[in-house]
Amino acid sequence: MNAMLETSELPAVFDGVKLAAVAAVLYVIVRCLNLKSPTAPPDLYFQDSGLSRFLLKSCPLLTKEYIPPLIWGKSGHIQTALYGKMGRVRSPHPYGHRKFITMSDGATSTFDLFEPLAEHCIGDDVTMVICPGIANHSEKQYIRTFVDYAQKNGYRCAVLNHLGALPNIELTSPRMFTYGCTWEFGAMVSYIKKTYPQTQLVVVGFSLGGNIVCKYLGETQANQERVLCCVSVCQGYSALRAQETFMQWDQCRRFYNFLMADNMKKIILSHRQVLFGNNVKKPQSLEDTDLSRLYTATSLMQIDDNVMRKFHGYNSLKEYYEEESCMRYLHRIYVPLMLVNAADDPLVHDSLLTIPRALSEKRENVMFVLPLHGGHLGFFEGAVLFPEPLTWMDKLVVQYANAICQWERNKSQCSDTEQMDADLE
Repeated sequence: MNAMLETSELPAVFDGVKLAAVAAVLYVIVRCLNLKSPTAPPDLYFQDSGLSRFLLKSCPLLTKEYIPPLIWGKSGHIQTALYGKMGRVRSPHPYGHRKFITMSDGATSTFDLFEPLAEHCIGDDVTMVICPGIANHSEKQYIRTFVDYAQKNGYRCAVLNHLGALPNIELTSPRMFTYGCTWEFGAMVSYIKKTYPQTQLVVVGFSLGGNIVCKYLGETQANQERVLCCVSVCQGYSALRAQETFMQWDQCRRFYNFLMADNMKKIILSHRQVLFGNNVKKPQSLEDTDLSRLYTATSLMQIDDNVMRKFHGYNSLKEYYEEESCMRYLHRIYVPLMLVNAADDPLVHDSLLTIPRALSEKRENVMFVLPLHGGHLGFFEGAVLFPEPLTWMDKLVVQYANAICQWERNKSQCSDTEQMDADLE
């Protein structure tokens, strides 16, 4: 009798275990995919001014709910991973011309130039000068998608190819791109200004490129001439403050750090003959032992300390990060500046976002835009599972640029009217 009772109870016990297992799996899925997180318009930080009020009216995306794909779009990790692996959906192939510039130290800088495919919204000649993320170039899918969209909205686009990043372009001097070197970007901007004397500029930087463009604009007032505005997306603002957080396992940053370091090692080693060869004039501080240290490096900080800082003669990693970060230059930017980050970006620690928040509280030209979701350069949109080809970020940058162009046009017309009234008096 007891045996019969025990046997009849077993199925109920097993069903309970299965139910608990299913519940546990569902809980993990909900937590990992962040499914309970709400969708909302981005948080905006700015000072009340005529410009900010005009932007809020002219840029609906600033006040509209950002809705990522329902199943996975609320996970910053998946957004970041999809950007890293897939880039974009059905990426177009815009046609451009590659330009070569010989730098003063013998380095060969390249950028790709794409002409507009439509008339600009205000009929002016406007060029977007674009600086991609770390080790990126004009052939990356997210750059191709953005350039194609900007062209169709009437913008000429010039995209910097980071020195050493293109696999089919050899280095011609023992130096490659670094975290904050603005030489190549500055050369590209100078070429555009000289070749198109009537054009005005919209400066755009993604991730590491955001650091470079902000540093470039803040280095000297002359760099802001003919610049309508600047947009920085997903940068970290201070490498010195970021280095500690980048070694933490929180949000898997240490793992991302390892992956990016591995990619950097491959790029450097593909140019090792030019950088470390016996027949080249290397920086005095760059030694052959640094090559062996490079092989064992597991973080970007180790690579920066052993190799990258030495291209420009910095004595320490601390000095390199302090001098090359845009944080000390941001307050010198006077053109309209939009800084965009995602709250769930696994690469940029929340403590770093105090920098753009504080800046937007002091400067009327600055707007800090912080959506809940988007990851690092993801910002995919879509209904349930499949993302749309264009991202929220692509549309926001162009929408903001259009608004600034209209703002400048209105200012110019008002000035002309005031001048006419003065002349009549």
